[in-house]
Amino acid sequence: MRTTSTSIGLTVLRVVLGVVFIAHGAQKFAQGIPNVTRGFAGMGVPLADVAAPLVAGLELVGGGFLVLGVATRVVGVLLAADMVVAGLLAHSSAGFFSQDGGFEYVLVLAVGSLAVALTGPGRFSLDAALLHATRRRRGVDAPLPA
Repeated sequence: MRTTSTSIGLTVLRVVLGVVFIAHGAQKFAQGIPNVTRGFAGMGVPLADVAAPLVAGLELVGGGFLVLGVATRVVGVLLAADMVVAGLLAHSSAGFFSQDGGFEYVLVLAVGSLAVALTGPGRFSLDAALLHATRRRRGVDAPLPA
């Protein structure tokens, strides 16, 4: 059973992660997808011309979905995978610490995204509101699952 403090904690985690991903996605669009594509190609990202707009869109839209708590588990998995790939392709050779270009920051984003995917969005989300409304229409009075 989820407590209010657990749902508040999940909401804080979701919103902060979402804002960070929105900022990174928006930054990629502001730089221009052709510039991001060149950067990705320089880092050895396969199919950089496909990956650049997909990653930018995932981070921008996926971040928004996290903030709202929409499709949270799916978006969390996708963003975690995005960060694991970024860590492996762009950061692992620089070591651990982000100040040296290492994988520390993307690791935190990946684990946070995975945690949201595994736990769900919490009560204070559109996912929970939609589930609650669906259960109410079907006449199910049992509490929402964890």
